[in-house]
Amino acid sequence: MRKATLRRSCAALAAVTSFALAATACGGTTKEDVKKDTASASATGKADPNAELKKGLTVGFLPKQVNNPYFTSADKGGETALKELGSSYKEVGPSSATDTSGQVNYVNTLTQQQVDAMAVSAQDPGALCTALKQAMSNDIKVVTYDSDTKPECRNAFVSQASAEDLGRTEVQLLAEQIGYKGEIAILSAAQTATNQNTWIEFMKDELKDPKYKNIKLVKVAYGDDDAQKSFQQTQGLLQEYPKLKGIISPTTVGIKAAAQYLSGSKYKGKVKLTGLGTPNDMRKYVKDGTVEGFELWDPAKLGELAARTAVALVSGQITGKEGETFTAGDMGEYTIGKDGVINLGKPTVFTKENIDKFDF
Repeated sequence: MRKATLRRSCAALAAVTSFALAATACGGTTKEDVKKDTASASATGKADPNAELKKGLTVGFLPKQVNNPYFTSADKGGETALKELGSSYKEVGPSSATDTSGQVNYVNTLTQQQVDAMAVSAQDPGALCTALKQAMSNDIKVVTYDSDTKPECRNAFVSQASAEDLGRTEVQLLAEQIGYKGEIAILSAAQTATNQNTWIEFMKDELKDPKYKNIKLVKVAYGDDDAQKSFQQTQGLLQEYPKLKGIISPTTVGIKAAAQYLSGSKYKGKVKLTGLGTPNDMRKYVKDGTVEGFELWDPAKLGELAARTAVALVSGQITGKEGETFTAGDMGEYTIGKDGVINLGKPTVFTKENIDKFDF
């Protein structure tokens, strides 16, 4: 059994003696027994794709923000997958999407609780590194999902889709809606959000294409994934740029708040809005003409893949190295890319014609 498991069963003894003595004192377990039980990909550094998936594990999910509909859906997907795999799920996290220090504390809590793995959506690319490295040094597998940290601070990152695909397609969607002409703005989440910033860089790069020569990006605003602040930022953008033709909001909270503002204003139908949102949040705004089309992946599938990746890591089927493959249940086979990135798949575009086919 792992050191973490041993410490749970022998906590009192481990507090006053060395690991070797504690191991000998508890049911005759020895160092050699521990070595045999941990001789997996984790210990050897080599993946064994035929390794049996372990059961009875505990995987902690740490989203950017609890009680956020997007993360509720994602984490439910993880919970369902873990139940199917015979393991346990737990969720912890801050109530604010900008509480980076709170996220650090929750990582430390999960480490102290000696979970087998944790799935984390990082609020800041660097702030969690020290805590995550500490978790990894305690033989806890770390998967980031939705938003990444630095590659050396986790075992794998489950990405919603290719960052390039997401950034470029959002520009393409809005450009079509405004006829490739006019001023546009971006309404993002937190200024430090890794995923948002990566997508925005690809948006800016896409806009360099000559076909967008008549489109001007005037501002990137930040709503911090707070509904009220995002609503106010939308209002502010339209006051500051009265000729604004479109807004891209690559955040589910932001696009919903922007749609809410636009739907009750004189700009409804005149200022185009696209980005990343959930069908259930955006359905009314698509049907009333506020929004023509937006895109997203299925967050429940993202959470499911994060959970299955975590179990595959603990079981030794993968180590997080480029080129390794594993089967994620009914989701099919996935290949780990550069820097340990696993892409869920291409995003879906939601319009009035197809939105009622989805429920999340």
